[in-house]
Amino acid sequence: MQKTSDPDLNNNQPQPPPNPILLSRVEGSLSIPESHTLVETKKAWWSKVRIDKIGLFIISIYLFILAIMLLKDGARVLTPLIQGTFQVTNAANSLGFGWLFAYIIMSGSPVAAAALAFFDSGVVSKLGAFAMITGSRLGASFIVLLIGFLYVLRGRNRATSLSMGLLSLSITGSTYIPAFFLGIFLLQTGQLDRIQFNRGALLHSTTDLLVGPITDFISGVFPQWVVFFIGLGIIYFSFSLFDKCLPQMAIKESQVGWASRLVYRPVVMFLFGALITLISMSVSVSLSILVPLSNRGFIRRENVLPYIMGANITTFIDTLLAAVLLGNPPAFTIVFVEMLTITLVSMIILIFFYPRYQRMILNFVAWVTENNRNLAVFLFTIFLIPILLVLI
Repeated sequence: MQKTSDPDLNNNQPQPPPNPILLSRVEGSLSIPESHTLVETKKAWWSKVRIDKIGLFIISIYLFILAIMLLKDGARVLTPLIQGTFQVTNAANSLGFGWLFAYIIMSGSPVAAAALAFFDSGVVSKLGAFAMITGSRLGASFIVLLIGFLYVLRGRNRATSLSMGLLSLSITGSTYIPAFFLGIFLLQTGQLDRIQFNRGALLHSTTDLLVGPITDFISGVFPQWVVFFIGLGIIYFSFSLFDKCLPQMAIKESQVGWASRLVYRPVVMFLFGALITLISMSVSVSLSILVPLSNRGFIRRENVLPYIMGANITTFIDTLLAAVLLGNPPAFTIVFVEMLTITLVSMIILIFFYPRYQRMILNFVAWVTENNRNLAVFLFTIFLIPILLVLI
């Protein structure tokens, strides 16, 4: 008798469980079981944690606090130098002094912190500190233009490379100057003097515990004027360390495809610029990234105006922290008035005058980059103005 195969009988036979790895090989791709995938996902998540960047962040914050205390200790003895030699005695020459100071050290945040230290020590008045902080932000915008010049030296298109720096300087000047006069009015009338922040006893004791022994040692070894410049150097170094904590992202065209539609919305770009600067605590960092983005065609210059406006507001976060660390409530009011006035001026422009404002700024930038003569006139002007202000 010939045996016949019964499909149903064969199907009823117990079958061994399929091997997921062998099965994947038959199908042409290797699939990992779910448990293995979960383990690998956990490993991948932990592998992304950068302990070195976390350590740099902690060190940068500690150095920032240390620098503020050193600036506070050393600022008082600089009164003859600031008021006598440089004759920084009013709002106009305080504005010019902060402007030139930021040019020299290529950063605005240390100058703003120094202005608060001068105010805390009685070297400058409330209006003088406000003006010096405003000048520091005007001078800090120059670093974006300098980066553009470096791109030109590397053979990139001059108009494209310089446009972001010119936009940064133009927008900062056109918003900060009206906000400066508005802020002077608010400070003189005392409308916002009640908005203050008192440093609590816990913060005061914690700060003294963390940096007190080091500041006492430095103050005991070096003259007070040297202590101030040591603090200025440390705060500059702390911002440099903080910049290294930020993630380095490689921008690909596929990654910005969905975001390219958002750059045409001024409100979105305004919030984006404010957020990036809030995270980086440096307007130089948040604005400097516009230069490579523009050169690679990811962003057009007419779309960055609201971005720069937003960045110019949250750039005061580090200065606000410095005011809190100094424990001087009026210093907090000064920084708050800076942020408030810049926000008011920027929002009025965005809501009521943005199309006209955009055309005006873009036409001005186009004129500056049209030829070398116009560019030279612009550079001469932005250096001449703060020098004249100092001489007033």
